[in-house]
Amino acid sequence: MKTLLTIVFIAVCIALIALVMRQESKSDGLSSTMSGMGESYWGKNKGRSIEGKLVTWTAILGVAFLVLTVILNMAW
Repeated sequence: MKTLLTIVFIAVCIALIALVMRQESKSDGLSSTMSGMGESYWGKNKGRSIEGKLVTWTAILGVAFLVLTVILNMAW
């Protein structure tokens, strides 16, 4: 069982790294807000885009990472 959880943990780690690397930079911040681009059609519907899906899956894998870390450390 420990071996299976460790393999799943490694797969989650690799997937999490890949998803974080694929995301766009969020360094626009203040400049896009000041110019009004933050409230564009793209900004309002970002959750439906590929970038929005990457953010969602990153959060899901982050939770899976935390849960697996706690399980692996408590069990052994």
